[in-house]
Amino acid sequence: MNDPAVSIQRLSPSLEQDFLRFFEGTAFSDNPRWSSCYCQCFYEDHTVIKWSDRTATENRALACERIRRRSMEGYLAYIDGIPVGWCNAAPRRLLHALDSEPTADAERVGTILCFLVDPSLRGRGIARQLLDAACDGLRSQGLAIAEANPRTSPRSAAENHFGPLQMYLAAGFTIVKEDDDGSVWVRRQL
Repeated sequence: MNDPAVSIQRLSPSLEQDFLRFFEGTAFSDNPRWSSCYCQCFYEDHTVIKWSDRTATENRALACERIRRRSMEGYLAYIDGIPVGWCNAAPRRLLHALDSEPTADAERVGTILCFLVDPSLRGRGIARQLLDAACDGLRSQGLAIAEANPRTSPRSAAENHFGPLQMYLAAGFTIVKEDDDGSVWVRRQL
């Protein structure tokens, strides 16, 4: 039996309700502890706010506001019109949590942050399709480099939310830096 066709759409104000439907539905069904994020963590300057104090209500409102202003970016995966996956990918300049890790070429870089796939559909290539769409979208914005920060040995699906390292390597990314926290930075020219 063939897997159903997946379509990918870039986040836009018209897709706000689909984004919320996914985040408040199956996205965190196997990890409810993280369900309050709404993928806002990296858009915030952590020298200004204390992330652990942020509530789901606050993050939801900020996600909606950013979606409407087009200052939050990413891609939704659909099967039969139902959102089943998400990839947060944006120009680095929008991701203020990374301001403490400056890079000389930040204006040329798009950062791929998080992947969420409905747990019942994992392992079917949806994340890879989201990665390809993210790279295409970052390129279409005039960015020259895609980067990501996957874990080398995630202990759970939740820890793998930055995307599997092997997926990036198979897509032509190379490791450019290792961090003390068990992660690496990977990059690819777009």
